[in-house]
Amino acid sequence: MTTQPAAALEALAERLRQGDTPISRHVVEPAEEPGFGLLAAAGPRAASSPAEYAFVVEAVREGYLLHYGEPRLMRGQDEDLALLAGDYLYALGIEGLAALGDAEAVAVLAELIGRCARLHAEGREDEVAELWRASALAVGGGGHGDPAAPRVNRLSAS
Repeated sequence: MTTQPAAALEALAERLRQGDTPISRHVVEPAEEPGFGLLAAAGPRAASSPAEYAFVVEAVREGYLLHYGEPRLMRGQDEDLALLAGDYLYALGIEGLAALGDAEAVAVLAELIGRCARLHAEGREDEVAELWRASALAVGGGGHGDPAAPRVNRLSAS
């Protein structure tokens, strides 16, 4: 595991390359920053393990992108492999938070996954970006001094 939150995507790519798996041959180098992971890592809840928090949020984000968008770390996979890899990354992120003993953040990410699925099913994809931002902040433990950010540990059930 990396010691720097900014290296979360590189660490995730390295993890996906390990072993001779159907996923490993499709892994590419990340070309962007781990934005949502950095938001979570900056929060007070993540203070003792910021790199791990960035990693788990980015694992779930990559899982989401494999399901609904353009993944950052994989190229050339078919649709079935993308769905399976996405599920694997969801589980990897949730497992990572559970290993940190952060049940509250586990609940936030689990809720995020379900709400994203619902928003996509309802054709409300325009709401997903703000949901991701709010969730990353909640995983980290709050708004981190941003007066417009939600000051909750869990997302509302809306």
